[in-house]
Amino acid sequence: MGYVFLALAIIGEVVATSFLKFTSGEKSVWWAYPIVGVGYIFAFVMLSLTLQKGVPLGIAYAIWAGVGVVAVAIISWLVFHETLTWQQILGMVLVAGGVVLLEAGGRHPA
Repeated sequence: MGYVFLALAIIGEVVATSFLKFTSGEKSVWWAYPIVGVGYIFAFVMLSLTLQKGVPLGIAYAIWAGVGVVAVAIISWLVFHETLTWQQILGMVLVAGGVVLLEAGGRHPA
């Protein structure tokens, strides 16, 4: 169940971070601010529940941050038409690989 809460935390954080784009620049919109605030609060509550269910902090945070970074980069490319270079793609692959290694190398209770 801890990893379900972690998935929800990641979704909340990715939504909040993506909507930050709407709070900046000349075309800033007021309705994006509540989405950002609620998204981040939701993400941290879900992360807290993740930890309560026994997922180690280092593993939870690595997965949360890694998946979040990759997801936001892809969303930025797809939705906001920001560039995505081969170096950035390689970086995303390395981040994903690092998260997998952290998870695989962690001690899991029997």
